[in-house]
Amino acid sequence: MSDTTTATVTLADIEKAREALDGVIHHTTLDKSNTFSTLTGSEIYLKLENLQKTGSFKIRGAYNKINSLTPAEKAHGVIAASAGNHAQGVAYGASQAGIKATIVMPEIAPLAKITATRGYGAEVVLAGGVYDEAYSRARELQAETGQTFIHAFNDPAVIAGQGTIGLEILQDLEDVDAIIAPIGGGGMIAGIAVAVKELAPHIKVYGVQAQGAPAMYMSKKAHAIKTTRDAETFADGIAVKIPGDVTFALIDKYVDDIFVIDDEAIASTILMLLERAKLMVEGAGATSLAAVLHGKIPAKGKIVSVISGGNVDVNFISRIIERGLVKAGRRVRLQTVVVDRPGSLQRLLAIIAKLQANVLYVSHDRVERHVPLGQAVVEIGLETRDVLHTEHIMASLRHEGYKVEII
Repeated sequence: MSDTTTATVTLADIEKAREALDGVIHHTTLDKSNTFSTLTGSEIYLKLENLQKTGSFKIRGAYNKINSLTPAEKAHGVIAASAGNHAQGVAYGASQAGIKATIVMPEIAPLAKITATRGYGAEVVLAGGVYDEAYSRARELQAETGQTFIHAFNDPAVIAGQGTIGLEILQDLEDVDAIIAPIGGGGMIAGIAVAVKELAPHIKVYGVQAQGAPAMYMSKKAHAIKTTRDAETFADGIAVKIPGDVTFALIDKYVDDIFVIDDEAIASTILMLLERAKLMVEGAGATSLAAVLHGKIPAKGKIVSVISGGNVDVNFISRIIERGLVKAGRRVRLQTVVVDRPGSLQRLLAIIAKLQANVLYVSHDRVERHVPLGQAVVEIGLETRDVLHTEHIMASLRHEGYKVEII
């Protein structure tokens, strides 16, 4: 997936990239989280790349690569494949350089990312179900158009740009013990690891992948590139089946270890970041913190979790919130049977109100075929405080004579 298997990245490359990016990107905040520190027993710092220009770290590598192109390469325009964040980085970089950009995105890419990419002036082509299929189509188009290909991760200039995150972390927190970053193709963690290990080799650098897309995890364990048949995770930014040879070589050399985390843990972390830290974070962006919160990372002390991006569709966030509330016991559906006479439903609702639960909806059906004549089945959606509150409501209703169940 690279032009040469001998390509690599040095600390000098990353320092040069920092100069090129000066005044172009934000030096993002390294924010200490008291909430997550209390939960883990470590000092947790969040590197907020979700607040970066274009909403993710990808602008660093994309801009650095475009900045390195020759006038002839720029004249042909650029083309890239991306699940969304690299797309916006390339589109923004191309607009700054005044050149044409074509972005091939998976058909399942979030609408917010597609719209934003077009908003930066790029032509968007939708192809395939995952990044790797979009990549293949982009390569076909490149052969037809002669545009310069900007790889999402497996390019030394891109990796060097992402590595500037590591320089910023060391500048802001000299005594950091460990840095945790999400991994898709590995461009970001490869760059961070080179910067950090060359300057402070005692600092641990750990990567995290989604359980359904563990190609780099498998490769690291085998010390050889491994691929997966599928990349099944809602964290589209890290849904990569085929690692890059350049990124793998750097990760195998510099990264201490890689762990995997399931989508449920990632989803719950998105909700926690939204509710407790007031941060809008996408699936890939929440992956590193999810691993820390769920005890996957063997490190204590001052830990930096890279929150890599915040470009998430609001409809998807809505589903995450609803699912999270249900899982936490804060949204519940109850079903019971009442006598079909005036006042019966009012009595049931009065009991629930006294228990301080909020009624979201009520369904009252007297013709349900499994309900005897003279009775009605009632389904109630409730908003509760937590699981214990729900259990108290259930116990109280049963004490009042209701045969109630959660559905």
